[in-house]
Amino acid sequence: MIDEKKHLWVLGAVWVLLYLLGNNMLTITDPVECNYAETAREMVLSGDYFSPQIFGNFWFDKPILFYWELIAAFKLFGFTDFATRLAPTLMMGVALGLLYWWGRRLYNSTVAFVAALIMATSLESWYVGHAVITDMTLLVTVSFTLIAFYCGYRERNYNWYYASWFSAALAVLDKGPIGLCLPGLIILLFLLWQRDFKALLKKQLFGGLIIFCAVGGIWYVPMYMMHGQDFVDVFLGVHNVMRATVSEHPRDNVWYYYIGIFLAGFFPWVFAAIPAFIKKWRSGWRLQLDTDTRFLLVWAVTVFGVFECFATKYVTYTFPYMFPVVLLMARHFCHWGRKFFYAVAVMALIYVVLLFGVAVPKMAEHSAKAMAVAAQPYLQQGAEVYCLNRRDGMVSFTYYTGHFIYDLVPQSEIDKARELDWSVTDIVPKVSIEAAAADKKKPLLVITGDEDGKALKETLPGKWRLLERGRRDYLYYREADLEVKP
Repeated sequence: MIDEKKHLWVLGAVWVLLYLLGNNMLTITDPVECNYAETAREMVLSGDYFSPQIFGNFWFDKPILFYWELIAAFKLFGFTDFATRLAPTLMMGVALGLLYWWGRRLYNSTVAFVAALIMATSLESWYVGHAVITDMTLLVTVSFTLIAFYCGYRERNYNWYYASWFSAALAVLDKGPIGLCLPGLIILLFLLWQRDFKALLKKQLFGGLIIFCAVGGIWYVPMYMMHGQDFVDVFLGVHNVMRATVSEHPRDNVWYYYIGIFLAGFFPWVFAAIPAFIKKWRSGWRLQLDTDTRFLLVWAVTVFGVFECFATKYVTYTFPYMFPVVLLMARHFCHWGRKFFYAVAVMALIYVVLLFGVAVPKMAEHSAKAMAVAAQPYLQQGAEVYCLNRRDGMVSFTYYTGHFIYDLVPQSEIDKARELDWSVTDIVPKVSIEAAAADKKKPLLVITGDEDGKALKETLPGKWRLLERGRRDYLYYREADLEVKP
């Protein structure tokens, strides 16, 4: 018991050092984090905590749970960078505690402690634990879904199934159908290997299904009643089915993508674990496939295999295999003794240096916060703000200023009919270049990648002044032409 208390104190200190420290200095970046932050901000201001919206329009990209987490943080700490990053940070702490609890229940406190430290100091965990995205919440909910099932199966205490169904409902409220389909497939494949489908024929399974429908229905049923087929077509059709079948980023749709993510995500531990595994295998050692190991292997391999089959690939998609992989690794690193803890200390120091020396300045480069500060005096004078010739809209500018930014495009593009394809993810509202050029009575702010302003001056003639330089973007200002007659 004394060792377990020490373990928890150490894990808490590691969490504070690596995940809480410096969060207030990490700006919200484009093009992903800003969408979540701005959506939650607009929900707070509108008083509508049910229908996600961005730029004043309903937005069916993700379910509601992560937005509720952001809204709760905003209510407590205001619209600050610290508040925006609080939800993934807290979920990282929950994940470490859950992993330690289950690892101790599955093996012993030493294995659990080592596994939690491996996870805390793995590169992908460090990234996701700071990122304003849904994946850390998904890790916790999917992991507890599987852990609760396995506790019920292993201990023959099937009341755990209720907790499993409840957690699956939370996963579906966080990420959509994958929150049920992924753990459901893992459970079915595990029972197939065990040849034990009778474990599903329990009354708790059906009672749990009622819990799942009741919890998940809190949001999905009213959303369908309020928004009808639009919700089904965009949320299920585009952001779920299409994401699995049509690549949003074709250049990433290669077979070796997730192999690279695995090697980078478990840095540095994977580069010690793999050679040790190969050495043991060559010496005649074989992995003992007891029930616990089977479950961990099915969990890890299924997550990898499912997302390998998806057409759209993202860095964080395979993150739900974190628990089984670090538990399998931990049994090897337990034999390192003090060397392991020295390595953890070195990695902790490296991450602190990376946070302040690399992450803080790099994230500032990928954010419009500096431009938002420079633009504030002109926005208060009534200036309109646009972006020109940018692939990704500067949503972070809207988040930091509270003023909608508009994408300048030809009128012909605005006139095109909206189709159910990846264009629905283009959320920045559009204004025709022709209309902006004709209206010279208002001062203008434009964010563009045009360093010398030549293309900007050709598109919108006038006397432009450079206000702020970004990494690849520039903020220009043009005064109103007061001589133009109304």
